[in-house]
Amino acid sequence: MNKLEKICVFCGSSEGNDLAIAQAAMMLGETFANRDITLVYGAAKIGVMGILAKSVLDNNGAVIGIIPEFLKKKEVVHLGLSQLITTENMHDRKMKMQEVSDGFIALPGGMGTLEELFEILTWLQLGLHNKPIGLLNVNHFYDDLLQLLETMVRKGLLKMKNYELLLVSDSIDILLEKMEQFKAPKIPKWLSPERT
Repeated sequence: MNKLEKICVFCGSSEGNDLAIAQAAMMLGETFANRDITLVYGAAKIGVMGILAKSVLDNNGAVIGIIPEFLKKKEVVHLGLSQLITTENMHDRKMKMQEVSDGFIALPGGMGTLEELFEILTWLQLGLHNKPIGLLNVNHFYDDLLQLLETMVRKGLLKMKNYELLLVSDSIDILLEKMEQFKAPKIPKWLSPERT
């Protein structure tokens, strides 16, 4: 059983036009606070990111924001967080998110959300970490993406065992349960250090 004390959430810096997404972000924030799960995220107070952080804080939960220096000038940084960590660049931001988190969830978002999701999935596939990664499929938002991944499996470009590393549900409670029960696969032999 994985102890999920801090979960990093990747999500949009825009709110979008589907109210179900904002509602899911609020519900996720409330769930985190009620379960004493600290939110780790990108530190903005705008978009889905802002809705999520506000929900955690409004319910007396803890929030750690991580943001690269250059985005402080472009994004609206949330100044009411439990902790704000500044990094030199985007790569260091993702490294820090991985370092401090016990698991990851992707809410709906744009290109940045997908980039973060697939990089952390790739790191898991390569054995660089062993933490669970969840996809909260709000209102069928990720159906097309999941269909594309299934096509990759069918075409022989993605192994089924790697496809199954991504835990998917439209229910927050079910997704968290899957993450708690997740067991990371063994590191592939070809990635293991050579024995001398």
